[in-house]
Amino acid sequence: MEHQRGHYLGTEIDGKWHRRYRKDGLFARGLGDYWIEGDVLRFRRYLTRAPLSIPLQQVQAVELGTWHAGRWVGSKRAIKLVWEHEGKQLSSGFVLTRTGPEAAQQAEELRELISRFR
Repeated sequence: MEHQRGHYLGTEIDGKWHRRYRKDGLFARGLGDYWIEGDVLRFRRYLTRAPLSIPLQQVQAVELGTWHAGRWVGSKRAIKLVWEHEGKQLSSGFVLTRTGPEAAQQAEELRELISRFR
């Protein structure tokens, strides 16, 4: 998959917006590029060297919402990847499209892709 633009909203712990995961570079939010490399979703924020990495095998659900980690996304939709890491349930949010219908389509594509790795 080629690199595409997106916005990383942060990673919540146990679905609580006020508890954000701080390790592995997942704390800082921001704009950047995302792509899928093998069985890993990568997101590299602008002005950083190393991308965030979310193994698709660990993703348990793909959800849509209008806010994530205390950030409201307006008429766009946040795509939330619910995954497990180091014994904690994490939810990482991204804005990857401009409209709600595009986000729903992309979320469905991610669900299909994730089902291949299980």
